[in-house]
Amino acid sequence: MTSDSSEGDPNESMESLSPRVRVVWLVLAILGALIVGFGGTWALSRFVLPVDSWVGPAAAVVLAVLGGLYMLLRYRIWRFEIQDDAVYLERGVVTRVDSVVPFVRIQNVDTQRGPIERLVGLSSVVVYTAGTRGADVTIPGLAPDHARMIREQLRDLAIESEHDDAV
Repeated sequence: MTSDSSEGDPNESMESLSPRVRVVWLVLAILGALIVGFGGTWALSRFVLPVDSWVGPAAAVVLAVLGGLYMLLRYRIWRFEIQDDAVYLERGVVTRVDSVVPFVRIQNVDTQRGPIERLVGLSSVVVYTAGTRGADVTIPGLAPDHARMIREQLRDLAIESEHDDAV
């Protein structure tokens, strides 16, 4: 293993996500907090034991704040890079995940845009790979044009590597 600490931070060459992805993640965190806070409190009071009326809103606020903190950490950590022979991804807050997806393993590449992503003008690239465990990776928080460019680039690199691997 070689280390070029004289060249600076290895994350400098890695690409980060659009800052607008924080809005998507925050909206999802707030929706989850509302569902768990109010729904959980309702279920608890309905089926288990009486709960004061302030517990649901308090739980929702606490969960939303924790979701917001998680979103900020997640954004700071998420990086990716298209290298010479693979896509490299760094992500994860509690459990850090560094993934390397060799181009020869790529079977399909899609772009997708959920409703919240469309509202904030973002897109995701989904890379489907050969194998069963974790057979796809998603690069979220990309401008639609950038996502299309990455999709096409990965598709072309996968096709090239398929020919190289067959030799």
